[in-house]
Order: sequence, then C-alpha cells, then structure tokens
Amino acid sequence: MKRAFALIGAMCVCLSGCTADKPRPAPSAAAPQPAPALKLVAFESCDDLLTGLRAAAQEAVGPWGLGGITRLNGATDDAARAAGGAEAKGAAPGAETFSGTNTHEFGVDEPDLVKTDGKRIVTLTGGGVLTIVDAAAKRVTGELNLTGAGDANGKRAGTATSLLLSGDRVLVLGYDYRRGGAIGPDNVKVPMGVQVTLVDIAGTPKVLGRYTTDGAIVDARQVGSTARVVVRSTPRLRFPDTSKLKDDEARLAANRSAIAAAPLSDWLPRWDAEDAAGKHTNGQFDCGSVSRPERYSGTAMLTVLSFDLGGPALGGGDPVTVVADGDTVYANGPSLYVASNQRWRVAMPMATTKTAPRFEPPRTQLFKFDISGAGKPRYVASGEVPGWLLNQYSMSEWDGNLRVATTDANERGEQTSSSVYVLKQDGGRLAETGHVGGLGKGERIYSVRFIATLGYVVTFRQTDPLYTLDLSDPAAPKAVGELKITGYSAYLHPAGAGRLIGVGQEATERGRVQGTQISLFDVHDPAKPTRLAQHQVPKSSSEAEFDPHAFLYWPETGLLVVPLFQEREAGALVLTVGDKSVTPAGTIRHPGQYTVISRSLVIGGTLWTLSDAGLKANDAVTLAEQGWLPL
Repeated sequence: MKRAFALIGAMCVCLSGCTADKPRPAPSAAAPQPAPALKLVAFESCDDLLTGLRAAAQEAVGPWGLGGITRLNGATDDAARAAGGAEAKGAAPGAETFSGTNTHEFGVDEPDLVKTDGKRIVTLTGGGVLTIVDAAAKRVTGELNLTGAGDANGKRAGTATSLLLSGDRVLVLGYDYRRGGAIGPDNVKVPMGVQVTLVDIAGTPKVLGRYTTDGAIVDARQVGSTARVVVRSTPRLRFPDTSKLKDDEARLAANRSAIAAAPLSDWLPRWDAEDAAGKHTNGQFDCGSVSRPERYSGTAMLTVLSFDLGGPALGGGDPVTVVADGDTVYANGPSLYVASNQRWRVAMPMATTKTAPRFEPPRTQLFKFDISGAGKPRYVASGEVPGWLLNQYSMSEWDGNLRVATTDANERGEQTSSSVYVLKQDGGRLAETGHVGGLGKGERIYSVRFIATLGYVVTFRQTDPLYTLDLSDPAAPKAVGELKITGYSAYLHPAGAGRLIGVGQEATERGRVQGTQISLFDVHDPAKPTRLAQHQVPKSSSEAEFDPHAFLYWPETGLLVVPLFQEREAGALVLTVGDKSVTPAGTIRHPGQYTVISRSLVIGGTLWTLSDAGLKANDAVTLAEQGWLPL
C-alpha cells in the first residue's frame, strides 16, 4: 500500500471578548498595499458571525462556486513536511540510546509513520493497522486494526496516517470516511472527517477513545504528553446547478443567493467523541467563541485541538477557533505558529482589464498561540509578511523574535525574489523589526535553516546560491556570505559546530537535475561558506528531499541514512559523514525490486529501516543483516 504522508487541513481558534470593529471581508478588486500587522478580534454575537461569514464568502465565490479559492475537506499532500534534528534520546531505564523522529525543534515531537521509545517500535501498516515490535527480541508483540474491514467493494471505513507516542499511549491521526464533509463540485458530498484515536499499548493494544471532526489535518505537535492537532475545515455550502444559466453574471448571482440563505451551521465544524465503552457525545463548535483576523475570506476555519496522552480519555479537544486559512505549522515549545500562505493568489487574476489581468502579490498570514501550559492554547498575536513560505523550516523563533523566510513575486506573478523578515510581538501584533531582501532574484527558496542567530537560505533556478545571514540584530538582519554551486539542497541539517549537511539534487550549469546529492558545508565563517565534500547518485531521487522525516543523521558515529530510488531500484543509502568527508558505506534493500524504504532509526547498535513490506534490522556499523520482520 502507499503511505499517506499528507496532513494538510485547517485550524479554528475559539477566543472570547468583544470589539466594536465590524468584520471586513478580504477585498478582491485591487492588489493590497503593504498591510499593517494583523490582529484577531471576536465577533459581537453569533448573528454577527453569520453576517460576516456570508459577506466574506459572497465576496470570494465565483460563477462556478468556491473552486480555485477554497479547497475541499480532505487530505492532500503537503510536499515538504518540516523536520530537523533526530537527536539521541535517553530511553527508559535498562534500554539503550535511540534516535527519535527527525524534528525541527528539540523537545517538540512531530507526527510520523513510526515511533520508538528505545524498547518498542510502533508503526502503522496497511493503511490503518497499528503494529508493536519488541526491538530487542525483533518480533511483533501486538497489532490493532484501527479502520475496520473494507466494504463489499474493498473500501475501508477510514485510514490512519501518522502517530505520536508518550509512554504507553499512542495518538493516531487519520480520517473517518463515513463522516460527512464538504460539498464538492456538482453538489457531491465529500465523505471525509478528521479522526484522532487514543490507544493504550501497555499490554494488548486497545482503543481508549476517538475524536472526529469536520476538516483535514494541517499538522500536529507534541510537548511532553500534550498534543496539539491543527485542523482546517471548509463550509458545507450547497450551490445550485448553474450550468444552464446564460452567463457568468447570472451564475455568480445564484451562488451568492445560496450563500445568503446558508445557516451558520454550514460553517461551524461538527465533532463527535467516543469513549472506550462506545458512548458518544457530539455537537458543533461554539459560535460565541469564534474569532477572526481583520481580513478574511469566509471560506475556511482553523482549529487547534488539545489532547492529553496521559489522560483516561480524549475528551472534547478544547477547540480554539479562528475564521482563517492555514497550511503550515511551527512550534518551538512555548509558542505555536500557524501560517496561511495564500500562494494560489500569485496565479489568480484579481480583475481583468482591456490590457491585461492584474494579479495580487502573495502574502502570508501568521497566527501565534501560547502553548506553554498543558491546557487550552491562548491566542497572543497575529502578523503578515509578503510572499509565501516553503515549509515550517521557513519559520523559527529565537529570543522572542520570529524569523520568516518567503519568496515574493510582482503583480503578474513574475520576477521572484526572496527575503527574511524578523517579527516581534507587540501586544496582539507581530510587528516587523527588520528584514533582508533581494535573495536569489528570479529564483525561489528550496530550503531554509535557522540556527541560533544565523540563517541559511538556498534558492535555485540554474545554480544554487547558499546565502548565510546574520540575524543577531533583529532590527538589521543582513546577508553576509554566498556560495554558488550547481544543483541545490532541498533540506539542510546541522552537523556540529560550523558544519551543515545538504540533501538535494545535482544539476548541470543550465539547471537540469542529475540525481540525488549529499553535500557537507563548512559554515564556520558565515562570510565564506564552502562545500567540503559531496556524494552524488546519478539518475536518482530521495524522499528526504521533500520530507525530512525520512532523513536520519546519527552524530555519535556520523551515520547518515536517506531513502533512495534509482533506475527502478529502491533502497536506503547509508553514508558516513566525517569532519571533511562524505563516504558511502552501503545500501540496504528490502525484499522486492520496487519496495520503497521510507524511514530509518537507530536503537543501540542496530539500524532499523521501514518499508511497506516490513522492518529490517542491520548492524549500524557493518550493515550486516540481523533480522527481517514482514508487516
């Protein structure tokens, strides 16, 4: 089966309070001028909420509905799932050191296909079977089907896509296909609902509870035993059949009339909680605690849900909701940010004149939440920057300053260049303190990494400029170095003092990609970055280029492992990274010519690799095979 990597969706933010400001839908007739930092305010009443949502959705709708502006509820692949450090972790007493998920920030876990506590390996197989493996004995000790058997046509009731682990509890993220979702083209209902399942794996795996809600998962983060799940939902609007109407003006009027008649319940996400005994409680999110930014489209809601993995049940999720879109999540422990890229606006004509259509330059909205406590998150600030983000690595908070790397375009969606903005919380606003621009003119960002007061940005079109940035002064960030080489790095990983590993593609001088390459950079002197070594595999690609969860670097021994697909053969490329070298150590393969290895991890002296076919154990030094577990 094909692994489901996508976790894209939305987030709702329920806040209290009142304001005299009235909702103002996002304008669509002209390109916006540089906007002041956003702020969130509460609706005065549920009637005020409905009025604002209707007005905003009517502004956003077109002759053929909301297509092209709002996506349907459902899981779509978010190509670059951010990740950063597979730090060595101390296991439970008596267990050996092990590698965790390669994550962006230390101490902030991210959902993935496989987890380990040094004694057990917990993974998802077959689209919804939770499998527990004893790492020392190298045997399966438990299995639990979380999605049920397929129907007469083989269609499953749902799917499980990723998981989080805390002690003897596993939080599984997935979808329940039986739950009603949004109304798609031709008034066809899209049966998709987010499902969060809490499982106890202390003995025989058993379900402690399920929570289901409308929408799709954007992402999730875990600090301690508390998980924050960010969900995106779209309104369940029912548009009339406009195919027989005479022109677009009539179609638009019909769609706006349908929105004007839509009840508030069409926008508010529904939820259902099931306990271990099968008892259900359900309802809709509270209309009195929904907030909004100053500008919004009315085509999506974002929700942050909180779950305690150490609790007896999942509960109601403590939803926090905002009328906004969102697609990228970043957290550093005390703070959680959700960004709404709105990248589609680059290619979306705002108005057509006799000469040429005009385009709205892209902007990214940012919402900050305080998650320092174990309870309900607290909204604290919002902001906005020009351009669009690549992934969560485009954001990083250091010493209270949020650094954001974006690629921007002009009013026709052309002439791209990139910048890094520094934002500081000022009351309820994320206000800019400084920025550095003009990076990679005519190119776009391919990778970003912020490390303390330094930043590294890779842009690409034909050659790969690696820019080094000095961010020590938030009011005056500056580019201090540049390295131009062929190809590009799609992921950057810190490898000790003054070293940086890049995973990407080699390319010709004209920009034609040649195959996966691993680069070792010396960035000890930010003004003079150099490449010390590289290893290239012709005509190949690696999942680690777009999903850093597939990347493993074990600094204790310099072990580096990435999945590799080359000329109809798949495997895991194993390298050794030295102070000035990158040396191939071998390739691990699973049974079957096309069996794709997706993850790797270290437990003690064993290197484990995971594919849809099973788990393989190899000696982490010699790569000698130690065992094979079909899954």
